[in-house]
Amino acid sequence: MPDPTASPTLLSAWAATLAAKPKAAALIESPANRVHTRAGIDALASTFAAALPPEVARHRVAFALPNGPGWFAAFLGLLRAGATPVPLDPAEPAAQQLRLAAAARASFAWIDGQLVPVPDAPARFPGRHALIKLTSGSTGTSRALAFSHAQMLADGRQVCASMDIRPDDRNLAVIPFGHSYGLGNLVVPLLAQGTSLVCVDTPLPHALAAAITRHRATVFPAVPALLRVLAEADLAPDALSPLRVVISAGSPLPAATAQAFHARFGLKPHGFYGSSETGGIAYDRDGDDTLAGASVGTALDGVSITPLRGQRVRVRSAAVLRAPGHIPADRARLEPDGRLVLLGRAGRLHKIGGRRRDLGELENTLCALPGVADAFVAPHPDDPEQLAAVLATPLAPAELRPLLRAHLAPWKIPRRLVPVAALPLTARGKPHAAALRALLAR
Repeated sequence: MPDPTASPTLLSAWAATLAAKPKAAALIESPANRVHTRAGIDALASTFAAALPPEVARHRVAFALPNGPGWFAAFLGLLRAGATPVPLDPAEPAAQQLRLAAAARASFAWIDGQLVPVPDAPARFPGRHALIKLTSGSTGTSRALAFSHAQMLADGRQVCASMDIRPDDRNLAVIPFGHSYGLGNLVVPLLAQGTSLVCVDTPLPHALAAAITRHRATVFPAVPALLRVLAEADLAPDALSPLRVVISAGSPLPAATAQAFHARFGLKPHGFYGSSETGGIAYDRDGDDTLAGASVGTALDGVSITPLRGQRVRVRSAAVLRAPGHIPADRARLEPDGRLVLLGRAGRLHKIGGRRRDLGELENTLCALPGVADAFVAPHPDDPEQLAAVLATPLAPAELRPLLRAHLAPWKIPRRLVPVAALPLTARGKPHAAALRALLAR
């Protein structure tokens, strides 16, 4: 029998959710229309746990599975076996998954249906964590972040309270379960309060709209690229009518995209900002600032944001990895009314002709130009004294240069301009730095 005095865990939260309504739908696979009840998901997890060797206990175990019942079977099964799950991106090849497992100091990895030892695995770790998050590596090498059950439950509670995500809602599950955004907005709400999930096997606009309509999805945690393609698709204005909350995170949502989505479907996207180290930080509750491109909203319930020198902020909450708080890698300004305005990535300075230029600030300037939806700036691949830029725009370089000359000093204007329909993004919805640099090198 569970100890009633023990601190809540993801497993104990799930046990309460399961006991409340074992036959309730937990996860629906679309378009196959396969419905998995809470009891069915729990049975899969028990089977997974029973198949694991006893030596996984108190070890980190990486696994790479797509969104679906198998992901929850592995995640809950590993917790039941006394292991610490390390979710990986299933899109990565097996060799890269092993490298990421090693970076997370995992002893074992579940790859292609088999448990394999990770080369040079460490000794088992003292204590048990809820999970290990791997950062995206957008600011350098991926880092492994060990979160407690209390921190993960706190993030889920803060997200649900701030975004009004209810037990009887249905979350459209497109973002990966194992990323920080998916954990806080999809996984923990199901485990802790029973908010069911609709999993879509492809993020194409018509498939998303069909899943929303057929399964009455009410909450859509999205990334800007998804909202853009939906706004541009040949969908009827009422195609997304079951939705009541549309969330955008992962990277800044251009105001033009938010406005196009709102004009098309009558739904205001709500900007959301967070980090792997903190979970959710700020949320635009009414969506007005997101439409105007003014801010990412105010602090989530239970989160405090403190301004620091140098356009930085400190974030504190029960979900933050370390008690003193975390300083995100983005430059930001906290307005007197509590709204958080992002100003670009910190530390992206490049010296041009002896003068330093903030690349994040330049990207913001480029995004403000008419006809430019997004921008990525980096040192020119052939000349470090020059800059190069990839721009999401229908304009040709010859059309862009007069605009640039009107807003920038000549030494700040990128020498190479690469227009594209949209910036390549990672599965986390962030700019794909390697792919963008490849575009600049052509």
